[in-house]
Amino acid sequence: MIPIKDLNPSRRTPVVTILIIFSCFLVFFYELYLPPHLREVFIRMFAVIPFEISHGVDLPPPDPFTPYGNLISYQYLHGGWLHILGNMLFLWVFGDNVEERFGRLSYFLFYTFCGVVAALTQVFVTPDSKLPLIGASGAISGVLGAYAILFPRAGIVTLIFIFFFVDVVVVPALVWIAVWFFFQFVSALFSIQHLSFGGVAWFAHIGGFVAGLLVAALYKRLKPASEPYAP
Repeated sequence: MIPIKDLNPSRRTPVVTILIIFSCFLVFFYELYLPPHLREVFIRMFAVIPFEISHGVDLPPPDPFTPYGNLISYQYLHGGWLHILGNMLFLWVFGDNVEERFGRLSYFLFYTFCGVVAALTQVFVTPDSKLPLIGASGAISGVLGAYAILFPRAGIVTLIFIFFFVDVVVVPALVWIAVWFFFQFVSALFSIQHLSFGGVAWFAHIGGFVAGLLVAALYKRLKPASEPYAP
């Protein structure tokens, strides 16, 4: 399933969401500008390396922000066009309404927090891994978790593929996100069973999603919306 847009128009320009997308693309274009060997050095300097966090060490090359500062910087790195385009599409579809509901500063802090929790979840599961963890997907998973709590009935216009057939359907947000999470959960269990922890950081997605769910549920309880944000 590929989300195209949601049927939940925001009433304010999603400034923070736009700035995050712009920042991710800016960093990505800088990565592309670097020669391949320097690109690898750059990524390892600013990525999360689980071994560094769990063992309290700084493997070469040295991290300008320390390994713990990389819990934030890794969220703006991406490994290829499909990686960044997929992440930014999800953020664009789901981020604007969550930003409007939280407010700009709170949304940015929430987004960053979910990204940090996502990385720490992956570190907990793979503490000895020396593979770099990069990408905004952990933080964006938190945005999806918040969207499921705040706008469960909003319609998500979705491109679906069934064998050789392609169709566009509208799926309730809660159903769409539940299907998405089920896929993440099954993939995470499969990675444990087969010890295949390279490639996609499935547990980062799960950690970020759960963080988003919990924060949004607490926020909704403490500060209920004065009027509905979704049909």
